[in-house]
Amino acid sequence: MKRLHASCAALLLLACARPALAQVQGQFGGATPVAVDHRLFGLYGGFSSHQSDLLGQLRLSFYPGIDFGFLGGIQHLNAAGHTRTVVQLGGDLKTQVAHRSDTFPVDIALGGALGIGSADNFNLFTMGPLVVASRTHTLRGGAELIPYGGAALLYTRTDIGGTSSTDASLHVRVGLEAKPNPDFRLILELQAPLSDPVDRHAKLLLGANFPF
Repeated sequence: MKRLHASCAALLLLACARPALAQVQGQFGGATPVAVDHRLFGLYGGFSSHQSDLLGQLRLSFYPGIDFGFLGGIQHLNAAGHTRTVVQLGGDLKTQVAHRSDTFPVDIALGGALGIGSADNFNLFTMGPLVVASRTHTLRGGAELIPYGGAALLYTRTDIGGTSSTDASLHVRVGLEAKPNPDFRLILELQAPLSDPVDRHAKLLLGANFPF
């Protein structure tokens, strides 16, 4: 009986947790990559109806128009009356494929991302392609506002209690990057798993990026 209760609780937790973890995709900003030989550090907090995240990111670039990032942090889940702390790690690569001009309205980047989540008797692996578009608006005094939007088609493999499953879902995000000066950027982002068959909880993310 105890084993049955534990299995039911694990399955309920998986149903609530899987889509949230699938949102490990990094970036948190517009389509323009980090400049060559520059770096960017970011710190973010994410919130939804059944979870909270604390994430950090480091982005680097060694080639014009291409950058990559490393993401790590923890996620606190509340599901079916149970709580669990999940360690998250991820990475992504993006390359800018279109530039804003007089004849084209936005910057566009393509890339790919992968992520893992791990807790007791719970492991998850996520990977898939992504796209992001943004447009930079320069304000008086040199400050910038950068609205952006993106999507990722994520393939997810979950292993919980020895039972494995694989699915795919489409995740979208919209956000705003505010740059009051070259050394500091505020991030506000909304993430939503539109086509996930189990959960469609949106997540709000607040954070800051620090180029160096």
